[in-house]
Amino acid sequence: MRSLIIGVAGGTGAGKTTLVRSLVAEIGSEDVLVIPHDAYYADQRHLGSAERAKLNYDHPDALETSLLRAHLRDLMRGLAVEVPTYDFANHVRRPETQRAHPRDVILIDGMLCLADAALREVMNLRLFVDAADDIRLIRRMRRDMRERDRTPESVIDQYLESVRRMHIEFVEPSKRHADLIVREGGENRAAIEEIVERIRALRADGRGL
Repeated sequence: MRSLIIGVAGGTGAGKTTLVRSLVAEIGSEDVLVIPHDAYYADQRHLGSAERAKLNYDHPDALETSLLRAHLRDLMRGLAVEVPTYDFANHVRRPETQRAHPRDVILIDGMLCLADAALREVMNLRLFVDAADDIRLIRRMRRDMRERDRTPESVIDQYLESVRRMHIEFVEPSKRHADLIVREGGENRAAIEEIVERIRALRADGRGL
């Protein structure tokens, strides 16, 4: 089986995950494997907690994308892989992993997934989710406070120190590699319908079977 690989990139809080969920609902969960690029953050347990907190986690080098590419190669060969799980509060990988099996469609969800040339090369469809900067910041703050045990001050500090700068340097320029730019993420029904039609066309062409 040759899986259809789709990258879903865009700025923090743009609505990538919402779009991914909408696509899974449209295509059918039994046919889709979702791999978060965030799961591949490099393990920083060799550093003290104070040193970990100072690292720039919005730079492409913070991610072990080479491992993601290796996992995609294995999945394309019909092999199961062990996707890492990451502790965002402490910046370390957890001991447990998530076993993932090949599916017809593989969705890669990550703001920097179109910034890596080698990763782009294996994608059959490249999507970039776009949203206004103020909306993205509010969404990131809500997510990080709820899911990653962050304070409002730490979210704002990180945004001003690295997130905004890395967005300008790496995320926004990766938009030019997208096959389709999606406004408003999972709320854009017209875009979702177009993406689903493209996926069906690619699968009918034999690229996802």
